[in-house]
Amino acid sequence: MRWNLDWKPRQVFYGWWIVVACFFISLYVGGVVFYGFTTLIEPLADDFGWSYTQISFAASLRGMEMGILAPFVGMLVDRWGPRRLLFGGLIITSLGLMLLSRTTSLGMFYGAFVLMAIGMSTCSSTVLMTAVANWFRRKIGIATGIMICGYGFSGLLIPVIVNLIDTYEWRMTLALLTIGLLAVCLPLSLLVRHKPEQYGYLPDGEMSNIAISNSLNTAQTVEANVGAKQAVKSRAFWHITLALMCQFIILSAVITHVMPYLSSIGFTRAISGLVAAGIPLASIGGRLGLGWLGDKVDKRWVAAGAFALMCGGLLCFGFISAGDTRLLVTFLILFGIGYGGNNTLRASLIREFFGRKNFGAIHGLMIGMMALGSIAGPPLAGYVFDNLGSYQPIWFVFAGLAIAALLSVITTPPVSGTVQPVD
Repeated sequence: MRWNLDWKPRQVFYGWWIVVACFFISLYVGGVVFYGFTTLIEPLADDFGWSYTQISFAASLRGMEMGILAPFVGMLVDRWGPRRLLFGGLIITSLGLMLLSRTTSLGMFYGAFVLMAIGMSTCSSTVLMTAVANWFRRKIGIATGIMICGYGFSGLLIPVIVNLIDTYEWRMTLALLTIGLLAVCLPLSLLVRHKPEQYGYLPDGEMSNIAISNSLNTAQTVEANVGAKQAVKSRAFWHITLALMCQFIILSAVITHVMPYLSSIGFTRAISGLVAAGIPLASIGGRLGLGWLGDKVDKRWVAAGAFALMCGGLLCFGFISAGDTRLLVTFLILFGIGYGGNNTLRASLIREFFGRKNFGAIHGLMIGMMALGSIAGPPLAGYVFDNLGSYQPIWFVFAGLAIAALLSVITTPPVSGTVQPVD
C-alpha cells in the first residue's frame, strides 16, 4: 500500500518525519541492546559465575552476526526499502530479548545474542541511515546527525535500566524492555518510506517541477554514482573502512566494559551507570556539530579531528583514578564528541564518495568489514583485565588505534567513478 505524501510546499518535508521516526527507533534500540549491555555484566557474573571475557564475548557474537548479514541487508534495503526490514527486525530483536530474560546457561545466553543480532541487522544503522540518506543530499550531514542523536539520547535509558535491575532484577527488567520495544518502535517503523521520487519530490524537499525550472537558471549539480563492486575496488572504500574498523574496536570495548572498569578502580555502581549514560549523551554534540561542519568543509578533515578527540579521551580514561572527576568529565567530552561525530560522518562520507543509488549496499559492505572491530574489541579488553587485573593497558593501545584511524581517513583519495546530474 502506498500512502499519499503529496504535501503542500509550505508543509514539513516528509523526510524530516522519517528522521524523527528513525531518531526514536535508534534511541530505544540503542539504549536497550547496545549501550545497556554494560548494565548486565556484573549481575550475570554474580548469578552464574561467568568471567568477563565469557560475558563480553556475547557482544562479539552480536557484532559478528550483524557483520555477516550487513552486506545482504544493504542490498535488500536498496531494493525493498527500509519499512519492511525495520518491522521484521524489531520483531526478531524482541524475541531475542525475551529469550535473554529466560537464560539458564552460557549457550542459551549466546543464542539470545545471535537472535538479537539477526534482528538488529535490519533495524539499526544500515537501514536507518539509508532511509535518511535517500531523502537528503545537501542536508545529509545535519539530517543524519539528528537521526543518530537517538543513539546519543539512548544514554538516558541506562540509569533507568540500572534502577530497574536493582528493583526487579535483570530477568524482569528484560521482559519489561521487550514490551517497550514492541509498543514504541513497531508503530514508528510504519512511518518510514523508501525514496522521495516515489512521491513527487527530490532529496531535501524540492518538488520535481520546481527543481527542473530552477535548473534552467543555475548550473547543474553532479553527484557520484558508484556501484558496490566498483566501490570495493577503490582505495577510498578501504581507507574509510579501516578508519571506522578501528573506531568499532575502541567503541565496542569501551561501551561494554565502562561500568566494570570504573567499578574496578573504586567508583560505585551508581556513578559507573551515570558515566555509561554520559558517553552517548556527550556524543550528541559531535553528532550534530560535526555533522553540520561536515556539510561545510572537507569531511575527511572533520573526521580526522574527531579521531584526535577520541585519542585524547582514551588517554584521560586510562589515567582516571577513584574520585578523579576532572579526568572523567574530560574523557566524556572528548571521547563522546569524537565518536559521535564520526558516526554522523560515516553516512556523509559514503554519500559524497559513492553517491546515493547504492548507498545501502556500500554501507552494508562497510559494516560487514567494520564488524570485525566489534568482534575483537570487547573480549580483548576482557582478556586484558582477566589476565593483568587492570584495564589501563588496553586503553592506551586503543589511543594508538585512534591515531591510525586518523591517518587512514585523512589520506582517503577520490573515487574514479561516474557522476550523474542532480536536477
